Amino acid sequence: MAILIQQPHYFGDEAEEIAASNNEKEMVLGGGFLVPKTNSFGHSFRDYEAESERQEGVQKFYRKNHSYQSYDFVKMMREEYGKMKRGEMSIWECFEMLSEVKDESDPDLDDQPQTHHLLQTAEAIRKDYPNQDWLHLTALIHDLGKVLLLPRFGGLPQWAVVGDTFPVGCRFDESIVHHKYFKENPDYNNPNFNTKYGVYSEKCGLDNVIMSWGHDDYMYLVAKKNNTTLPSASLFIIRYHSFYALHREGAYKHVMNDKDVENLKWLQIFNKYDLYSKSKVLIDVEEVKPYYLSLIAKVRIT
Repeated sequence: MAILIQQPHYFGDEAEEIAASNNEKEMVLGGGFLVPKTNSFGHSFRDYEAESERQEGVQKFYRKNHSYQSYDFVKMMREEYGKMKRGEMSIWECFEMLSEVKDESDPDLDDQPQTHHLLQTAEAIRKDYPNQDWLHLTALIHDLGKVLLLPRFGGLPQWAVVGDTFPVGCRFDESIVHHKYFKENPDYNNPNFNTKYGVYSEKCGLDNVIMSWGHDDYMYLVAKKNNTTLPSASLFIIRYHSFYALHREGAYKHVMNDKDVENLKWLQIFNKYDLYSKSKVLIDVEEVKPYYLSLIAKVRIT
């Protein structure tokens, strides 16, 4: 799968100027979107200790994820999936395929289709940022990499596709959810990988940091491999929206460069909608479909 994107309104340099103008903007949701008090199960968002029907499954997921996501594993997966030989389809076709996908790592979602989450996020952002169509499109496509769970894209196990992401090749920060399970990771006691910087250097830039493998990095590679004209803030959101240790806990800032610092501000805006739009309030797909098809008309995925 690959993505080729033409130059639409608010993509490219103009989007970068908008990002710069938001440097001092307070990172709160605007008046258009009301934040729900609880998730689909009636609990606080991202509460990994709350008793729910999914708690045990989420813990089992993270044990596998943290045990198997090693530096060597990620390098192997990036090489394999970087070949972009998984087929050709439109963005909307790919979007519809997510109706078959269930994310077992997410404590906030019930069994509603992943397509609803994408539309909930995009519509919430659209209400508060009506002129930033690049951000609406980013919200619509940010999870499309979850097609990796489907047989056509390799049928990867959940632990290799979803869940919080984190850098490999350096120490696993204690802020990462279910950190205790990293003790079973082969990199945990490897002196090349278990220091603060590991194989990286101060302010080397997140582009040079290898992240745990999953849908985020796959979609990022798809865009990068095909010279997308989406602004760098969009690519930053796509690759790091599951990197909660960074944008929620403030970890790993020692490897960020100045561009990362600027793009993080957009990610923090995006994340509030990505997280808090998860609810039982569903979007009428047919009602909003024409708008998103108009955005998709500017892009194609192959």
